[in-house]
Amino acid sequence: MSQSTIPIPCQSIGPVQLCGDINDSVNVPLATFETPLWPSTNRGAKVSRLCNGIRVTLINECMTRSIVVEGPDATTLKQVCDQLPNHKETLSALVAGTSRFAQLKEWHTQIVGNLLYIRLAIISGDASGHNMATKAADAVIHWLCSEYSALRYVSISGNICTDKKTSAINGLLGRGKYVVAELLVPADVCRKVLKTSPEAIHALNTKKNLIGSLLAGSLRTANAHFANMLLASYLATGQDAANIVEGSQGIVYTDLRDGDLYFSVTLPNLIVGTVGNGKHHAFVAEHLKQLGCDDASSPGKSGRRLALIIAATVLCGEISLLAAQTNPGELMQAHVQFERGDAAYQHSSNKDNP
Repeated sequence: MSQSTIPIPCQSIGPVQLCGDINDSVNVPLATFETPLWPSTNRGAKVSRLCNGIRVTLINECMTRSIVVEGPDATTLKQVCDQLPNHKETLSALVAGTSRFAQLKEWHTQIVGNLLYIRLAIISGDASGHNMATKAADAVIHWLCSEYSALRYVSISGNICTDKKTSAINGLLGRGKYVVAELLVPADVCRKVLKTSPEAIHALNTKKNLIGSLLAGSLRTANAHFANMLLASYLATGQDAANIVEGSQGIVYTDLRDGDLYFSVTLPNLIVGTVGNGKHHAFVAEHLKQLGCDDASSPGKSGRRLALIIAATVLCGEISLLAAQTNPGELMQAHVQFERGDAAYQHSSNKDNP
């Protein structure tokens, strides 16, 4: 099978100022064919530097894989579910035996007819953990069918994981890193840098992101374009880009505080890692080093840092786009300006005049 290399334009925006779980200032690489994304996200980065930083907080983390087995009836499956807590040490040992870094965090069960679904959640160190969770699940399903002769294998993946598909369960139970990024923007910064007002952004978030998403039937999603920043950062840092499906299921929440704008993004399904498949490319290693996400001294530290940085980057792009959409014609004007020839690349490198 032949392979070809298709270069994706990549530029760094920032620095993005961070506080909270990270106190740092970082330049963030974004790989994209959507030229306006760099200057727009860069404008959000400028706001972060004028507002004492974006506060980033890691709420939860895990990687999941769900197995499905079948039995003769629901009564038998209920008995198995009731007995599983008695085997917690065995299950934990099984998971730990599949990897140096895998740790069983918890599991959840669901019974449908004579089918039993078990959603396993593991801690996966600095890896995003797809393969690690699958390997752990493979050990568990083998043990389960051996321990309970009435059970039969159906699949190593029962689709309630849920991988690369929209769902409610990931937001409820967690998959990947659950991160919140927040920023308090003074009214004068809104006017000078974002060319709008706190009131206008707050009103637009309600009418567009919240009400508009409700009318669209969006599933646990109320944002303008999380997926843009996620894809660009995922490609630049060697992630499985298909995970933007669940990763972009996030919420923008805003408030007015004494005339200033409180702006936050919540990403409950941010799936990233700093080791594993895709990280062997030289440009990926260079970008992870640039972000300070190459520290292997404490398993999980670099993966968590990357998730926090990406969440802040999502905020930068989201607040800039919403600001633009409060002004009639600004969004289209920006696309026309930045998507015409080399001038787009030259202008996007001017970080103080996005």
